[in-house]
Amino acid sequence: MGLFGRVVVRVLPVMPRFIVGLVAKRYVAGEDLESAVTIMKNLGAKEGCSFTIDVLGEEISNMEEAKHFVNEYDRLIDAIVENDLEANLSVKPTAFGLLIDEQKAYANMEALFAKAAEHDIFVRLDMEDHRVTQATIDIVLRMHGKGITNVGTVLQSRLFRTPDDVRAVCNALGPQADFRLCKGIYLEPEDIAHTKYHPINTAFAESLSLMLDSGAYVGIATHDKPLIHDALEQLRSRGMTPEGPDPREGAGPARPGKGAGYEFQMLLGIRGEIRRKLRKSGHPVRVYIPYGERWYEYSMRRLRENPDVAVHITKAFLMPWTNRR
Repeated sequence: MGLFGRVVVRVLPVMPRFIVGLVAKRYVAGEDLESAVTIMKNLGAKEGCSFTIDVLGEEISNMEEAKHFVNEYDRLIDAIVENDLEANLSVKPTAFGLLIDEQKAYANMEALFAKAAEHDIFVRLDMEDHRVTQATIDIVLRMHGKGITNVGTVLQSRLFRTPDDVRAVCNALGPQADFRLCKGIYLEPEDIAHTKYHPINTAFAESLSLMLDSGAYVGIATHDKPLIHDALEQLRSRGMTPEGPDPREGAGPARPGKGAGYEFQMLLGIRGEIRRKLRKSGHPVRVYIPYGERWYEYSMRRLRENPDVAVHITKAFLMPWTNRR
């Protein structure tokens, strides 16, 4: 699996851009907002799932570039409202200039988050590499301190620090703590992160348990069958079902468009059969919808950072009958 993924990564950069586009179109909604809206309408009608929308791009080189993301996310909020979509926002802080001008980045994000709150739209701060882990968590805490509580973050199970981050956020926010838990796509150094499959999975299960026991809301973001099975067992052991309210003592209040304390989250175009099976069983499922003009850079960066992603993508491309979008 790892070798195959690395071969794909080496081949794709020398292939014509349109070939990369054929691969990418399974998991990127398109270049513009209208394409993303069309996909969400179709998937919502067919499967009853909800969505997280991401405008592609990150780590800008100057603050002038941040205006693109400010304006596009503003349009995105309007589109969610106008089309009555069950959708959240996914935001990368470095796209707003976090590593260039922290105060301007804060100001841009605060205005965006406040507008989203006016329409009961939740905002998920995506987690990037370890350089901005603490800064991203601090943004969430700062926004909550200002009364902007429709904001949560992503934590990555591969990082050694994640259990401590779970405790710190839960201690600070109590029942308003809201996480997306994923393995983490960034290949971090061995001195700060797990780098092997089984330790990463074990850490994922342990972090999920910690989050659930804290009463936090959890977006369980994985395509890994053993982890999904473990998550279902953990939910059952706590009496958390799709049918009833969240039974955990100290659990947070229900949010518009969210499940009873949890939801499963999956990427567009990856293992759609698992997504549909979970949804058919009644579990709340949220699909990650990335779009934007920078689809090529996004695709190549993600494949370089984690070649195993190429396995799922290439299988979907070469054998589409095994995985409908």
